[in-house]
Amino acid sequence: MIKFAERMSRLGTESAFEVLAKAKAIEATGKEVIHLEIGEPDFDTPDNIRESGAKAIWDGYTHYCPAQGIPELRNAIVDVVGKDKNLDIKPEEVVVTPGAKPIMFFSMLALVDEGDEVIYPNPGFPIYESVIEFLGAKAVPIKLEESKEFCFDADELAKLVTPKTKMMIINSPQNPTGGVLCMDDLEAIAKLARKHNIWVLTDEVYSKLLYEGEHISIATLPGMREHTIVLDGYSKTYAMTGWRLGYGIMPEGLAAALTKLQINATSCTCTFSQVAGVEGLTGDQSASEKMVKEFKTRRDVIVDGLNKIPGITCLRPKGAFYVFPNIQGTGIPAPQLADLLLNEAGVAVLPGTAFGSYGAGYLRLSYANSIENINKALELIERTVTKVKK
Repeated sequence: MIKFAERMSRLGTESAFEVLAKAKAIEATGKEVIHLEIGEPDFDTPDNIRESGAKAIWDGYTHYCPAQGIPELRNAIVDVVGKDKNLDIKPEEVVVTPGAKPIMFFSMLALVDEGDEVIYPNPGFPIYESVIEFLGAKAVPIKLEESKEFCFDADELAKLVTPKTKMMIINSPQNPTGGVLCMDDLEAIAKLARKHNIWVLTDEVYSKLLYEGEHISIATLPGMREHTIVLDGYSKTYAMTGWRLGYGIMPEGLAAALTKLQINATSCTCTFSQVAGVEGLTGDQSASEKMVKEFKTRRDVIVDGLNKIPGITCLRPKGAFYVFPNIQGTGIPAPQLADLLLNEAGVAVLPGTAFGSYGAGYLRLSYANSIENINKALELIERTVTKVKK
């Protein structure tokens, strides 16, 4: 029997990958499964990016590179992302990583000690809580309220801040709800961060998947650059999940610390993926824009369909590619309904509790699937709910 380090008992996981594995096992028996569980665009990486990556391999970009990221990509992030997010940044403030998760992990490794407290959104991306607890810190949830379109109460947030609060994590547009923080929310967070000298880790991986208004980074608010780590990546905007390419923007001293952690953990990020990343930012954006337009159409189809099912209500999310329907009116606990949908109806979804205790009574569905499959899934969901209620 393997005796693991005690900290391993505090490490969580992503239920989406566990449900995906179960769904694949069911498919292996010959049964069809409609995948609404995994947060991955169903589009291919745009041609110009793939061609750039393939060319980079033949051009010899297959060796080690600077741990902080190749200069070409960091300069492109400075120019393009800096303009998009209205940030005046330097290459020395950018760290490129294999996917966006390492920015999350490395930032907390560098800044959060055992016994510190980190405030995070709940329901929220499960790795937030997992990393906080793995480090021996205290995970402090701020409840996202459906009545506030899955934002939070600023007064409640203020009550959670203590002398031990080291960091607040925000995510907008949000996984799993698709909610978007408004300026009032950002200003309330910024006020607390400045007053109590708290770091803000802002997860902006869905910032380009926004259907209403304009994305605002909290880093642009007065006095927030020195308190903020901006996390972003390529997986969602450019359908590049398998390329593993992300980056963080932060104060230069912290960037140096994260680079040291990268050297210890991964050495560097895949070089030819970074070359493809330059093309992603600076090249033709039409494929990405077309993808976002299609997601918006799918959003309307799935929201309208869910709201027609007795016992289910669903807000219309402003961003990302998820819906978070309230299923309390069905009288069926979310984990039970998720299991029924997968095993009997062949529809893979996630219970809201996969994203924290405040997700009870909800399901998360990804609409990164075809409209044909979404409509088929809606019929199967209604059929299953009706059957159980009888």
